[in-house]
Amino acid sequence: MSSSTVAVILVAAGSGTRLGHAEPKAFVPLGGSSILGIALDAVLGMRETPHVVVVAPADRVAEVRERFADVAAAASAPLDVVPGGASRQESVEAGLAALPRLVDTVLVHDAARPLTPSLVFDEVVAAVRSRGHGIVPGLPVVDTIKRIEGGHVVATVDRSVLSAVQTPQGFPREDLDDAFAAADPSYEYTDDAAIAAAAGITVDLVPGDARAFKITVPEDLRRAEQHLRDEAEGSSPRPAVAPGIRVGTGVDVHAFADDPATPLWLAGLEWPGERGLSGHSDGDAAAHAICDALLAAAGLGDVGAIFGTADPRFAAAHGEVFLAETRRLVEASGFRIVNVSVQVVGNRPKLSPRRAEAEALLSRVLGAPVSVAATTTDGLGFTGRGEGVSALATALLSAP
Repeated sequence: MSSSTVAVILVAAGSGTRLGHAEPKAFVPLGGSSILGIALDAVLGMRETPHVVVVAPADRVAEVRERFADVAAAASAPLDVVPGGASRQESVEAGLAALPRLVDTVLVHDAARPLTPSLVFDEVVAAVRSRGHGIVPGLPVVDTIKRIEGGHVVATVDRSVLSAVQTPQGFPREDLDDAFAAADPSYEYTDDAAIAAAAGITVDLVPGDARAFKITVPEDLRRAEQHLRDEAEGSSPRPAVAPGIRVGTGVDVHAFADDPATPLWLAGLEWPGERGLSGHSDGDAAAHAICDALLAAAGLGDVGAIFGTADPRFAAAHGEVFLAETRRLVEASGFRIVNVSVQVVGNRPKLSPRRAEAEALLSRVLGAPVSVAATTTDGLGFTGRGEGVSALATALLSAP
């Protein structure tokens, strides 16, 4: 009898025709195993052993049960394998129907995202339990998004209100059951969060992970293979480091631009009506100070060394681009960001009305809590004279 109160429904019933393989996507070879096998390894690496339900093509149910029974048993994880339906919605419903009553928290995960770290599953579970509603992981959208009609660009979409959503998506069991019971069977929902939202269930976003990309086309499969080869050959994106805590500080200074039309970007936000800061990028002193602090804590150098002004890729780039890349570098070096604080020094803009907004954006990009504060210098120095803005940041990293 299972004692697990958290379950993961691993959806692996898709055909994956765009991948160009004869077998269903989840059964395509990957890293000496298969896409499904790698995905299951991540699920079984969770801090709390889950009840696992694999939703497989009907003609592969027995094969999956036989192939992975010993793997699940070794992890003391209950394993059920059920046939999928004609749609993703029907497949998830089949997985829900197989869960024991004891389960109170359900995560739904696409096997097509096999490299999703176990830590993401743990964080989604913790967020569902602490907040009591739906949770989805996501990453900020860094590309400029255009709305088009008839092949013509008609508008630029504000990317600050967008997120690229991933799985696992987690929910209280009762809420997810109710949402699927109320779902319109004739409507094609793109994910479980859409079904939950349609039923009026609150869904929050937590930071996702770049490794949780979805394998859809051959290039995605090659990317996943390369990642696994790097790990096997010792050039892993997460090399071993001595365990412990690392602290780094970072400072950045930018003068106000001569051109009054230059937009101001600070702490990841645009400040309409305020004169911008000069710089090779958008001049976001707060974001750059945070990057410096993170890089210093990880022993990776500084912003100037990593994002040089000679690199055209970062011309006019926004702070969140630097932050996302810095996070990738830090995590690839084997560290986890614990928290960050940054203090902005200057007469303007007035930060307090948007402090919460800045903290939410920065925390989302870095996947860790970020505290933002501001102060002035009582008229002293270049900031006191209104010539520019400086920022001081402190970052705390852990090496598991």
